[in-house]
Amino acid sequence: MKTGSERARSTAHIGSRERMQTRQRMQTWADRHRTRLLWADAVVVVIAVVAAQVIRFGISPTVPVASTQAPVFMVSGLVSFLWIATLNVCRVADLRILGSGPAEFSRVIKASFLVFGVLAIIDLLFKLNIARGFIAIAFPLGTCLLLLTHLLLRVVLMRERRHRKCMSHVVVVGSAVSARPLIAHLDRNPSLGFEVVGVCVSPEETSRYETVDVGARSVPVLGEFTEARRAVLESRATTVAVTSAEVLGHSAMRELSWELEGLHVDMLVDPGVMDVAGPRMLVRPVAGLPLLHVDKPSYHGANRLAKVLVDKAGALTALVLAAPVMVACAVAVKLDSRGPVFYKAERIGINNVPFRMWKFRSMEVGADTRLADLSVLNEGEGLLFKIRDDPRVTRVGKVIRRFSLDELPQLFNVLGGSMSLVGPRPPLPAEVERYEGPVVRRMLVKPGITGLWQVSGRSDLSWEESVRLDLTYVENWSAMTDAMIVWRTVRAVIGRSGAY
Repeated sequence: MKTGSERARSTAHIGSRERMQTRQRMQTWADRHRTRLLWADAVVVVIAVVAAQVIRFGISPTVPVASTQAPVFMVSGLVSFLWIATLNVCRVADLRILGSGPAEFSRVIKASFLVFGVLAIIDLLFKLNIARGFIAIAFPLGTCLLLLTHLLLRVVLMRERRHRKCMSHVVVVGSAVSARPLIAHLDRNPSLGFEVVGVCVSPEETSRYETVDVGARSVPVLGEFTEARRAVLESRATTVAVTSAEVLGHSAMRELSWELEGLHVDMLVDPGVMDVAGPRMLVRPVAGLPLLHVDKPSYHGANRLAKVLVDKAGALTALVLAAPVMVACAVAVKLDSRGPVFYKAERIGINNVPFRMWKFRSMEVGADTRLADLSVLNEGEGLLFKIRDDPRVTRVGKVIRRFSLDELPQLFNVLGGSMSLVGPRPPLPAEVERYEGPVVRRMLVKPGITGLWQVSGRSDLSWEESVRLDLTYVENWSAMTDAMIVWRTVRAVIGRSGAY
């Protein structure tokens, strides 16, 4: 029979072995990608600093710099070391933000500004007179190269994740009902880098479920809430996602976090707030209790004015740049089939105000009158009407639709103020009449030429997915979101994804 000290040593040995196994699991794609990123950052920094040195001082490494009379190679080495160290201090290769995009890029920019801000302050305080031309070249060149490096490595990572590689295995702790939406969301978005390998459900549900079914996928139930630690070890997971915090309770949540602490396993908690972006959420500790504060969406004031100004300037610029393409489209439409060049359709805009939306005509004249005859071929769900091989589409119409060129005249709508460059999908009057519940919130902002629906599948989306994406945009719109959507729109159009 073991004594208390023997049991303690045995428990410690088991815990140490478990930590070792978890640490070995972590030496996978994440560490390889992180190491690759750190080395790439170091090489890029050295290249930028050496390039600035050569441009400013020539190829000789012994040219004295400023009042210190230190040779330029020493100054370059010091700047490179400080820059690389600052990148590590700012954790630009943190595993939690790898591949996230904006969060990763913002840390790179923050680190660069920090190191050169410190250099500027030291130069001012000690009157070192470090060559400003050298700094003026190294800083922007290095920052741009760092951002480009992170972008290229992110593209590589996203390509791997599309093939279900470089994924973090996740065990979901929560009821079957609360686990399904998270599993479905992660399955739909492999770029997030999470793959659910198991679920720990409530004691009552363990006898009812062997698997949690989401679409065509069945995720195994690995045990009860209290067996999460064992489930993590058996499934070789590196992340635990809690979706039923209110069911677990504060004590169980705290104990679970303690159990995962030594295993190097991340713990994520679903706050139960759907489709609310990070900038609107703030965790505020009150008497030791973390409370989630959710700001109201902002549809008015300076933000709205800025959006209007960007819309006007962007639409005018796009019209000038796209003028040759629009002329070519107009000529092609006119020569291809009988009828007008433009198609003017009634749509409903902000605050339920109707307007005429302009498009290049891509269908035969009188196509709207054939809707009833083609209803049996409708592939859309809910209030959507769509047919992959619509017989009403003309030959030129197929081409301009494939590349979304038929939507270029909507830039005139943006200039006129009835539409925005980015916004929800412009709905039909009959569609709006059937809106119920939260769907009516789509009408709080102007409809857009592009939007989350456009960059997330376009015609391939179901009605429910289209509505969810539109509401997500309405609840969280910002200048950064608009810029991201415009960039993704260009990629989607070039890739011709989901357009027909």
